Amino acid sequence: MSGERTPPEALTCAAGAGTPRGAHPVVAFAGAPNVGKSTLFNACTGARRDTGNWPGTSVEVGHGSWALPGMTVDVVDLPGAYSLTPLSPDEALTRALLRDAPPEERPCCVVVVLDATALARGLYLLAELRELPLRLVVALTMSDVAHRRNLAVDADRLSAAVGVPVVAVDPRRRDSATALGTVVARATGSAVPTQRPRALSPPPAAPPSLPDPAGKGAAPGTGPVPRDAPGHAARDDDHPENTAGAPRRDPAGDPLGDTAGDAADPLLAADERFTWIDRVVASSVRHRTGLPDRPTRSDRIDQVATSPVFGPVLFLALMWAVFQITTTVARPLQEALSWLLTGPVTDGVRQALERADLADGWVGRFLVEGLLSGVGMLLTFVPMMALMFGLLAVLEDSGYMARAAVVTDRVMRALGLPGRAFLPLIVGFGCNVPAVAATRVLGDARHRLLTALLVPFTSCSARLAVYLLVASIFFPDNTASTVFIMYLLSLVFVVAAGRLLRSTLLRAFPPDPLVLDLPPYHLPVPRLVGQVAWVRVRGFLATASGIIVAAVAVVWVLQAVPAGPGPAGADRPAVENSVFASVSRTLTPVFAPAGFGDWHATGALITGFVAKEGVISVWSQTYAAQQEDGSGQARTVGPDELAPAVRADFTAASNGHPAAAAWAFLVFLLAYTPCVATLAAQRREIGWRWTAFGVGMQLVLAWSVAVAVFQIGSRL
Repeated sequence: MSGERTPPEALTCAAGAGTPRGAHPVVAFAGAPNVGKSTLFNACTGARRDTGNWPGTSVEVGHGSWALPGMTVDVVDLPGAYSLTPLSPDEALTRALLRDAPPEERPCCVVVVLDATALARGLYLLAELRELPLRLVVALTMSDVAHRRNLAVDADRLSAAVGVPVVAVDPRRRDSATALGTVVARATGSAVPTQRPRALSPPPAAPPSLPDPAGKGAAPGTGPVPRDAPGHAARDDDHPENTAGAPRRDPAGDPLGDTAGDAADPLLAADERFTWIDRVVASSVRHRTGLPDRPTRSDRIDQVATSPVFGPVLFLALMWAVFQITTTVARPLQEALSWLLTGPVTDGVRQALERADLADGWVGRFLVEGLLSGVGMLLTFVPMMALMFGLLAVLEDSGYMARAAVVTDRVMRALGLPGRAFLPLIVGFGCNVPAVAATRVLGDARHRLLTALLVPFTSCSARLAVYLLVASIFFPDNTASTVFIMYLLSLVFVVAAGRLLRSTLLRAFPPDPLVLDLPPYHLPVPRLVGQVAWVRVRGFLATASGIIVAAVAVVWVLQAVPAGPGPAGADRPAVENSVFASVSRTLTPVFAPAGFGDWHATGALITGFVAKEGVISVWSQTYAAQQEDGSGQARTVGPDELAPAVRADFTAASNGHPAAAAWAFLVFLLAYTPCVATLAAQRREIGWRWTAFGVGMQLVLAWSVAVAVFQIGSRL
């Protein structure tokens, strides 16, 4: 690959570090959180890694392939890190790959992504990487935002100051990958640099001043990054020494370790890096001085969005609007898809099976009663899921979600958690599995433990599908409000469980102030919004095509096996006499005090332990089989046919209080054991003992609250 154009005296990627035998050279993307690193990674590789305009969205290594001029490289997207002195597991991973790994296992080239609006904040990591024998390229993002803030970063002067090629890019536009790729290809063909010195020669001459639009003369061209840089509302970063790019210090002010490992005095090494950062900023950043200190658009919006009074109101209003739009706009699409699956698709499959003489056999029954009924009903919720994911992606890409962490900081502190812990919880409303992994952004192990135990109380997208179904059955005129209340109850469960744990097992948490970059607001890019929504819908479909299909097959087999002797000549038992119904009935007395002691509901909850979407699939299978028993022909059921059957069973089980029983069922579904994938993620992050404890805690809380909801609701 690159060996053809490499000078023979140079150690190149084709024959040296960063190239596993038989593989492509490896290029790593590194940088502080929320600088556009993962978005740039997606633009270069065409990958669909989940992105968000707030810190902590990337906590694992992403992989992709990038076609450069004359060669192809493997790209890894590293978790965001402000320096190589880790305070959390995700930052430790970045250090391990870039510094602690043997030279032959380090990346061939490292692309360091810097934010032009807060250059000093990302330069400390670059300063540390310069001290290692690594090929480096700088990708400069947010130049357009910097321009709106009266800032301009001269890429040529920056390159001269840091001794590394610099390319200005816009990760939100795919054409940025071309120019960056050319420079990266050139760097991979160059020799591995020797260790660069910390001390700098005198900086280049100061850049020319920007013209003063008021006509009062030019302003000096050097100075620190202005106070209105992103994150100023949430932290003190008026000086480079106080930014998140600084080495982490203990309360006495001492650095927490030397990252380069080659200095006798870590404090002296840090001071030299800060001096270097000052010189780089002074030589490459131009900004106006002497002008009125006017608040930016982001500052003006944040006066409301982060207000202690209006901030929570705005957050709740936005969430309610998301659910209202989702249920109102997507319902016609859901009804159309349901008609298509239960009508033309089912009829077409049945006709094909009849022509193949399979309609009355096990294969035909499984296709119609199993897959079409179980998985087909689940697929009718895809339009709602896609619309909701798209609306949430708009809020994320605009930069609002980072403000939500600021708004909830007071609540998090009541739990002994930093406001930053709200970020994994927000991820949990999409899927609990990556949310558990996202706890790695928290520095303290006890914070990570508590947050990982609370994540399963957040309502993931799988629960959302069940909420929508139950709400449409029992509260058809208030579906959006019902779903909104369920999400509020998720927060209530998070707070209640957190307070319970903090007052019993997990005490004496250390104080941890909120340190969070507030990104500038953006107009969402439709392509990126669609990409994020598709990534999440694809995850939902992957579950439906994998775990749910397996669960549907198991349930169908159990429904086809009789629990005892049946009528003579019957080729399969009535579903209420099957092994599945018999097993489900053994647990129904447990749920009788909660008002849904019916084997249909119990069987659905058992399957929901595997994946919450299984509740919908099992109900569809069970009630389709019951209708088939009377008609003699395999068939599917849609939401309209499912609703009266579910209402009738809940009415009977609750002694005439189906609404109270429905609320109890929803509450139990919200709080009981998460899916097996989430349990596996918890075991990986906090171990089996705490995972088992979390399961027990959730079951007790879910059952207790569900019983209370029904007992009180049925009397009201």
